[in-house]
Amino acid sequence: MPGMGQRSIDLTNPFVVALFRHASFVTMLVWLGAVAIALLVLLALTRGLLRFNLSPDAENEPVARIYLRRGFGALWLLDGLLQFQASMPLGLANNVVAPMSVGTPGWLHRAMNVAMTLWNSHPVTMASGVAWLQVGIGLLLIVSRGATGRFAGALSAAWAAVVWLIGNGAGGLFIHGASVLFGWPGASLFYLYAGVWIACDADLFRRRFSSVTRRGVAGVLLAGAVVQSLPSAGFWHGGPTNALTAMTSYMSAIAQPHWLARIVRATGSLAATMGGGLNVVVLLWLCIGSVGLWLSASRRWRWPTYVVVGGALVLWLSTQDTALFGGLATDVNSLPAIALIVWCASPARRRDGSRRTWLPREMVSSSASVIATFAASMVLVSAVAMGWAAVAGAETTLYLAQNGPATAVNAPAKSFQLTDQYGRPYRLGEHRGRVTLLTFLDPHCWTDCPLLASQIAQLRRAFPRRAQLDIVAVAADPYHESLADVRHFITTRGLRSVPNFFFVTGTRAQTRAVWRNYGISVIMKPSDQMSVHSDFMFIIAANQRLHWIIPDNPLASSAGTASAVAELHALLAYEGVR
Repeated sequence: MPGMGQRSIDLTNPFVVALFRHASFVTMLVWLGAVAIALLVLLALTRGLLRFNLSPDAENEPVARIYLRRGFGALWLLDGLLQFQASMPLGLANNVVAPMSVGTPGWLHRAMNVAMTLWNSHPVTMASGVAWLQVGIGLLLIVSRGATGRFAGALSAAWAAVVWLIGNGAGGLFIHGASVLFGWPGASLFYLYAGVWIACDADLFRRRFSSVTRRGVAGVLLAGAVVQSLPSAGFWHGGPTNALTAMTSYMSAIAQPHWLARIVRATGSLAATMGGGLNVVVLLWLCIGSVGLWLSASRRWRWPTYVVVGGALVLWLSTQDTALFGGLATDVNSLPAIALIVWCASPARRRDGSRRTWLPREMVSSSASVIATFAASMVLVSAVAMGWAAVAGAETTLYLAQNGPATAVNAPAKSFQLTDQYGRPYRLGEHRGRVTLLTFLDPHCWTDCPLLASQIAQLRRAFPRRAQLDIVAVAADPYHESLADVRHFITTRGLRSVPNFFFVTGTRAQTRAVWRNYGISVIMKPSDQMSVHSDFMFIIAANQRLHWIIPDNPLASSAGTASAVAELHALLAYEGVR
């Protein structure tokens, strides 16, 4: 029955998907195009189109930094495209970020909760903003050199820091069972590291990047070996409870190419059969790669690069399932990022000279400047949209996902007369000129009705006290409908100070007649503690015509309440309530 009890939200709810696609590919594209054209005009007037990437610093960029910049630009671009998946608005906060917050320190847990609430309050705006932001960062990194390239690196590092700390819960450092096979210490940490080096001075990059990076990654691999060797990680025993076997069994069931699923299943079967034997192989790779990279910083060995890069890519395919499938993939996971950084830090890259282009310099410059201009507009528009969301009222997205749209009608409202919480008779529509919001509440309910009461309180605070609005709740409990029950609910649920709020009740026959007239089903036995009733609200215009039937199965979250309030506020404003 509609409105009875909580239900899980479909992450690909058609209403939300339609809103997300419109926001991403219509609204955002209009703004992106407008800002990009304005920037292009400005660059044309200042002749910046022909000078882009032509400074001495840009033309003498170390080739290792070119590969690093373009490689991580491509990763950001892919990550941005992944953010356009239909399940991102409703799924990212609760299905990706929330699990990463478990076990984190109090300060980080609170910060992540704030971020999740912000996302859930504005899922469409945040999802489309993050997607275009990451696409813009990626394009900026790929086409920009010199000062603009360094700025893109700094931007990449800043956003990666936010993603690593808030989105990934510090890369899973506090999660039980963390492992390099499962993404530890977070791909965004390496994005952050790469962004810092891209943003630094070219001379410092030439002198220090290779040696510092190899020793830094060596330390990460050694720490990964320690984490991987812990008995609590679950990799030392065989059978279906082996941590890798359980993970690959889950991943291989996700829709993906058959050849990839077979590789993942085979790896899981091997782990179940070998038990700790396969874990020894992983530990050997981590330890050999760690020692080799550390020593190669001074001995210029190349073989550690091949060992680390090759092993990372093999494990990425066989144990991480490329991390691209499932509908909520946000990046390619940490192993490709490790492989890219190590490859760029190889001694082979260090000996290369500065890279030259084969095309005319002016053609390359103008083409890159146009792409960079559109990329900059993506970053700017996305940042403004997400910033505005942080201070604006909630979207109606969660409400629509939970309940669907309200139904517009135009019919006479069934009148009734009951007794309000003050013991006075109340007749529907007795206050001339006021719009009425009608709902049904069980005074003994502790599930949906307190959430509906919270919506009522927040909604009324959104209007001035003088607003021409009555809010009427009819008791929906045949065995707890006394004035004492009604008053207790009002007091405990913070409704005493709500202007023009009337919680009305009457005899069982009187309330049943109202339930029947408004299609409210109430199911309850004398031995039950509370009723089960359908959750609907009704908006009755000042002329006593019923205009809106609003399904309102409430979500038990502040974002869910705010979203429902936004929907109710919009409908009441449409009816002229100010």
